[in-house]
Parts: sequence; structure tokens; C-alpha cells
Amino acid sequence: MEQGFVMRYATALARDPASTYRQIDVAGRTSGQDSHALVDLLYHEGVGALRAAAWALDKGQTTVKSERIARATAVLFALEAGLDFDRGGEVSRTLAAFYHGLRQQVVQASLGGDPAPFRAAADSLEEIATAWSSVRAAS
Repeated sequence: MEQGFVMRYATALARDPASTYRQIDVAGRTSGQDSHALVDLLYHEGVGALRAAAWALDKGQTTVKSERIARATAVLFALEAGLDFDRGGEVSRTLAAFYHGLRQQVVQASLGGDPAPFRAAADSLEEIATAWSSVRAAS
């Protein structure tokens, strides 16, 4: 039984080695990081996933589009889950509403054929990421 599990796992990894290495890279970059660096990484990953979804839609790459949309929504969930409402107060509530709304926008856009909403979502997330970076730099 253990050999069958290992074979299925190895086969899944062999199907998409680039994705596997990206996951390993992200895991390596996040281990031992402080929470602020992890938020930076999530913003970077989210913006990249949204831009890649728009690109994939332009190029007719439906599988890539779906994977990137799933990645972007997972990032938005992670960003929302990481909010500290006790310490963050109104800012945390505002960010939660923003992440939720952006996630809804991405899901709605996934049903259509226009890449513009993905680019707009990436721009919005990038704007928040820039603000986050400036706050961190000022601290």
C-alpha cells in the first residue's frame, strides 16, 4: 500500500514539475519568515496569479487560467484569514471587506471571457501591497 501511495505522489509531481518547484520555492521562502514578509509574499503571489489569469485568458489557455484563478482566490482567503481584528480594528474590517469583494470580482470574472477584470483586480491588490510596503518601510 505504501508503495502505491508513493507512486501516485511521484506521478503527480512528474506531471507538472514546474508547479512542484514553484511550491517548493514558496515553502522555502516562507519558512522562518516574519508575518510581515509573509504578507508581502502573499501580495506578490496574488498579483502575479491575477496577471497570469488575464494573460492565459488572452492566449486561450483555459487550464492555466483556472489554476491561476484558484491560486489568486486562495491568496485572498489567506490574506483575509491572517487579519487581526483585535489589534487591527477598523483597518482589519476594511481589508476583510476589500479581500472579500475582490474575491467575488475574481470569481465573477472567471465566468466570462474578458481579461480586464483580472487586470483591474491585480492593480487593486498591487495598490494595497504598495501601501503595505510603505507602512512597513516607515516602521
